[in-house]
Amino acid sequence: MIPTRTSLYVKKKSSIVLLLLVCSILFLVPANAQNEQKNNQKPLLEVLEKLETQFSYQFTYADDTIKDIFVNDTPENLLLEEILASLQQQTGLTFTVINDNFIVINKRTESLFVCGYIKDYMTKEPLVGATVRTEKLGVVTDQNGFFRLEVGSEEEVVIEHLGFQIINKVFNLEKNDECATVFLIPKTETLGEITIKNYLVKGIDKTDQGVFRIDYDKFGILPGLIETDVLQTIQALPGIQSTDETVSNINIRGGTNDQNLILWDGIKMYQSGHFFGLISIFNPSITNNATVIKNGSAATLQDGVSGTILINTDDTINKEFKTTIGLNLINADIFTDIPIGKKSSLQLSARKALNDFIETPTYEKYFERISQDSEIGRVNETDIGFDFYDVNLRWNWQISNKDKIRLNFLGISNELVFTENDVLNEVDISRQSSLIQNSFAGGLWYQRNWNPNFDTTLQVYETDYQLEAVNVNIPNQQRFLQENIVSETGAKIIANYRFRNNIKWQNGYQFIETGVSNLNDVDDPIFRRNQIRVIRNHSVFSQAEYQASELKNSLMLGVRYTYNEKFKKHFVEPRISYNQRIFDYFNLEILGEFKHQNTSQIINFQNDFLGIEKRRWILSNDDDIPVVTSKQASLGVSYNQKGWLVSSEAYYKLVEGITARSQGFQNQYEFTQATGDYTVTGLDILVNKRFHNLSSWLGYSFVDNNYTFPDFQENKFPNNIDITHSITFGVAYTYKDLKISSGLNWHSGLPTTIPVFANEIVDDEINYNPANSDRLPAYMRFDISATYDFKLSQKVDCHAGISVWNFSDINNTISSYYTINEGNVQEVMNSALGITPNATFRASF
Repeated sequence: MIPTRTSLYVKKKSSIVLLLLVCSILFLVPANAQNEQKNNQKPLLEVLEKLETQFSYQFTYADDTIKDIFVNDTPENLLLEEILASLQQQTGLTFTVINDNFIVINKRTESLFVCGYIKDYMTKEPLVGATVRTEKLGVVTDQNGFFRLEVGSEEEVVIEHLGFQIINKVFNLEKNDECATVFLIPKTETLGEITIKNYLVKGIDKTDQGVFRIDYDKFGILPGLIETDVLQTIQALPGIQSTDETVSNINIRGGTNDQNLILWDGIKMYQSGHFFGLISIFNPSITNNATVIKNGSAATLQDGVSGTILINTDDTINKEFKTTIGLNLINADIFTDIPIGKKSSLQLSARKALNDFIETPTYEKYFERISQDSEIGRVNETDIGFDFYDVNLRWNWQISNKDKIRLNFLGISNELVFTENDVLNEVDISRQSSLIQNSFAGGLWYQRNWNPNFDTTLQVYETDYQLEAVNVNIPNQQRFLQENIVSETGAKIIANYRFRNNIKWQNGYQFIETGVSNLNDVDDPIFRRNQIRVIRNHSVFSQAEYQASELKNSLMLGVRYTYNEKFKKHFVEPRISYNQRIFDYFNLEILGEFKHQNTSQIINFQNDFLGIEKRRWILSNDDDIPVVTSKQASLGVSYNQKGWLVSSEAYYKLVEGITARSQGFQNQYEFTQATGDYTVTGLDILVNKRFHNLSSWLGYSFVDNNYTFPDFQENKFPNNIDITHSITFGVAYTYKDLKISSGLNWHSGLPTTIPVFANEIVDDEINYNPANSDRLPAYMRFDISATYDFKLSQKVDCHAGISVWNFSDINNTISSYYTINEGNVQEVMNSALGITPNATFRASF
């Protein structure tokens, strides 16, 4: 598929998104109702709210069930069971206690009881704590896996248990005297068992395959963060950071951002940041969990020679209508989950920048950050307009107990427009420059459980990315148009077979077609160059996983074979993950992988795309832009006992086939075309102490990251993003619904190249010292954050938070380069964010 300018993109007006957002908020605001007392009695609703506070239980009911019902006030010295019996006698309603401190209120109906035993299909052992529920009632199984539940005629019963597939079943009420045995099938897990829970803070776990899982339903709090921004969260993990503080430049163990594979519900993303890199494009309100893989990835995964980030939305089919409205000092958002029948639900979310209405201090700090050293700061501009938005859709449909479908759509937009003013021949002239960055992605996923031991999944997707800039030059009466488009189509089928409860074999095939175009268009003198490339890959993979009894050790062995049609090349890439538990407290971890990728990002000139988003995607040509390959190995040991976690991991990584233009040099090699490699040797250490309500951690990373470019004068020298030493310290405290966190980030300065002292200019060019032979000043930042959850009413939950990024307002230099100005060498320095406050408020109902 060859991308074209007209067929891939239809420009969306942000005002439509804003109108949808505002209308949704107005439509969904709940109305207040008034209740009257009858004689000396109180409304049942008022009594229930009192009981929820007194006993920490939550009542669930339909509004019309308790409408206009009055009861006597309940004495405070009675037990909950006595109070429920009294209310049941007064109202004629049924009060049923189910798991998780819920009490379901229903009208009495003519129904029957069903009973049964819930067991594990593989082991035939009873499952304790399984939930058996209808739309109105629910119970949990006892130590024998037994349940007894009141159901209506033809009423569907949902049976679920953590780690097992959900079953929807209609019981035969004519055989009500017989208790059925129902077997639950274990879910197919591809990312291992948890070996370390609450890594750093609650909600971050590490598995026996060396990957990190982040569950945002259980998430605690991290310094400087008040929302679950995935790409900000993962920077708290050892070995992951951003050298320029942007989420669009995540560096995993010394690699560049274009070497990361980012999948959103299995769809590859070529754009990751709003505000041109400062905010994640993945709406926190729809993000359910994330997985970070630094090494030892599964054979099912392609690309990402440095690391993999998997981002997933909620796959639960909800039975009740839910809505969340959020606001912070940058944007507003809305999320809604709409049930469609009993087996389907639709999730929708939208988010839009607020600066059309108000420019907050946070917005001003962000805009100042992206505009420094860009075209905006170099011209006499007016009428600056900036906007971003995103829309998400996800539809889950449980067709049957064996079949499930998921449909996804994601639309993203960033737009910057400004007017340049100048005087030409004593005439005032104004012309408009713009920068637009869009992404649209959609996918269909289908799973079929053929039998308890065998299932298949099929996914197809389309992902499109566009970066377009129009740069006017009034003195030269010139317009320069630049455009970068990526269009990718993918299909993957995976078959999972479980030999026994602890052995799984996974096989599959994947097809990927990627097209990239790069356009440069000048109107005077007329020049137009549009370069289009397309690559098709066919891959087959196989992987075996073994889990020993009592989780003492696990092993994953996989291999991926890829055939590149364009270059007629073959790639065989083994993967391994091994975990061994020792003396219950220690874990030994060995990881390794081979990978390759056809796409990378380059910078032709530092002022490309107005100097704001300089990088453009390109495809390998098997010549001056080779296929990028990597080899990684790591060895880790951890101790986890009595609230103490001590973890240490040493690693080695070799990445070959990189180009000089992909590294963003701003020294003597800025315009040099060359290919080379880089090697990283590193050590990550973490010490974490967890108390009942408090978690504290101290992390240290050592990295030796070096380039090798045979065509350069310096054959080997430090990588542009080589951070030799980095230290993080953080504390997170939770008291009931209040969460507070603070933390310190410090790392040694980035490499830089300075001119030769007293001989800065030779032959009208800057005379540099050896590449990256000097360092910028060390970086240090102190962040704080706090959140509080509370109930506005029985049906409205609220979340409020406040944070301060770089609380001490330290001026950190993140890059430096030199230019010649009027015969003198001038240093240009770019700074990180100064003190930046933010606040958020969310309401869910």
